[in-house]
Amino acid sequence: MTAHERLSAEAYFENDTFSALELAGLDLSRKEFQGCTFRHAKLPDSRWTGAVLEDCTFELCDLSNGVLKGTAARDVRFSECKLVGVDWSGLAPGARVEFDGCDLRYASFAAMHLRKTRLVRCNLAEATFADVDLTESDFEDSDLPGCSFRDCVLRGADLSRARGVLVDPAKNRARGVRVSIEAAVLLARSAGMVVSGLDEPDTRSKRRS
Repeated sequence: MTAHERLSAEAYFENDTFSALELAGLDLSRKEFQGCTFRHAKLPDSRWTGAVLEDCTFELCDLSNGVLKGTAARDVRFSECKLVGVDWSGLAPGARVEFDGCDLRYASFAAMHLRKTRLVRCNLAEATFADVDLTESDFEDSDLPGCSFRDCVLRGADLSRARGVLVDPAKNRARGVRVSIEAAVLLARSAGMVVSGLDEPDTRSKRRS
């Protein structure tokens, strides 16, 4: 039986590895995966409604525009995956996920608890975080141009080594969030401030001489 036939016919999978699948729009709704690995799987527009993913790994996969409504994701890792346009807000409560080197452009995260989540080396351009608890989450080496944060909890989150960061403290609970000097300057400029020494010549030393 081929992997496609198994995925279509069976409902429970444990410690299986699925490699080199090319099945756009595959319906995996209400199926359960325990300790499974998906590698080099092209599954854009796939549907995972009501599925269970526990201790699973996705490596070099394409799940762009996948549907995750009611999907239970516990200890699920995505590595070097294309996840463009995925609405992660549909995940069932209690989701535990991490992303390493993933393309998360235009992704949406809303009303979620993602404490201590790793989103490292990712492209988060134009992604949206709304009402998300990101306490102590790590965005190391990620790109965030156009990424928006609104009504998020960012206490202790590490954005200091991310690029293109713009977090408005008036719209988020950002006490203790770590950002780079570049991000602090970008925030100041967005508020209409002039950063001395960067946005205009510093004439004070000339006046003293």
